[in-house]
Amino acid sequence: MAENPLVQLEKYGQSPWLDFIQRSYTENGSLKKLVDEDNLKGVTSNPAIFEKAMGHGTEYDPQFKKLIASGVTDVATLYETAAIDDIRAACKVMFPVWERTKGVDGYVSLEVSPYIAMDGQKTIEEARRLWKQVNEKNLMIKIPATKPCVPAIETAISEGINVNVTLLFALDAYKSVLEAYISGLEKHLAKGHEIGHIASVASFFVSRIDTAIDKEIDTRVAANDKESAALKAVRGKVALANAKLAYQHYLEVMQSERWKKLAAAGAKPQRLLWASTGCKDKTFPDTIYVDGLIGPDTVNTIPPATMDAFRDHGTVSRTLDQDVEGAKKVLAEAQRLNLNLAGVTDKLLSDGVAQFATAFDQLLGSVKEKLSTLQSGK
Repeated sequence: MAENPLVQLEKYGQSPWLDFIQRSYTENGSLKKLVDEDNLKGVTSNPAIFEKAMGHGTEYDPQFKKLIASGVTDVATLYETAAIDDIRAACKVMFPVWERTKGVDGYVSLEVSPYIAMDGQKTIEEARRLWKQVNEKNLMIKIPATKPCVPAIETAISEGINVNVTLLFALDAYKSVLEAYISGLEKHLAKGHEIGHIASVASFFVSRIDTAIDKEIDTRVAANDKESAALKAVRGKVALANAKLAYQHYLEVMQSERWKKLAAAGAKPQRLLWASTGCKDKTFPDTIYVDGLIGPDTVNTIPPATMDAFRDHGTVSRTLDQDVEGAKKVLAEAQRLNLNLAGVTDKLLSDGVAQFATAFDQLLGSVKEKLSTLQSGK
């Protein structure tokens, strides 16, 4: 038997994390099985994932009943209490990974409310509150990479809070986030604190970029655009090229004297985490956004269906820093063809915030329905 591709990722310095959480999945041993058999090294959650977990079925009803009986009738409190219990349970499953990797991996991410994504002050306040409330060493607080929240990311790091920066699409946004991480570490160190325990990942979204760009390409090709051949040639290539150049920036910064000084004090690098790695376009391999982004000091947070596919037929080789010149050419060609990557990534960020807010609306709506049903005893 060939070695499990998920396990093979370790040879290339990449950690597979699971983009999914659900109480039954943790309780029935499925999560631990992934750790034991697939070398799973982390877990990420978001409002959409919690909506799927809590908004359907009855597995959260016993806890909701107990909370209602104790006088809790606030919908947001019901959700958050259940979510924190899920996060803590997953943290306990992942804690041996955290210990084994000396705090490099083994993290579970909990996101701040998407409603405050454009309010940096409220975001840092919520990050502090959730960090304190969950109280697990291997927790990461997810903060979106909106402009108002970049200072909140820096502040969180400066206070020793582990951060998963989410909704990164643009290279410039990533540069500002990496700067915020480094500045936060410097501030923490300047206070006389150790920095070796602080961890962060920068969640760089992939497939959504191709989905948006390729839609534009298909529209123009269907209209017999004079550049149809050139447009077809970059279809499905822009997202991977964008990610490869983000990694090149990471490598450059890691060689800087500024970073080396922090590393000498024990700092961990802020690893790039590839997010949105499920492939929705049936004309491409279903593992394209895992196969194409394998390299040292990175994470790929993989949805369950893509994880199953990669385990079954993923291709494992060091691809992330291969043909960087080709990636530059793809992005130059996309610019020449007026595919407006900057405009696409700006829209994807605002759409991402809106989508998470919608998922949160649906989640709280589902919990409200549960509350009503359980209160009426139906």
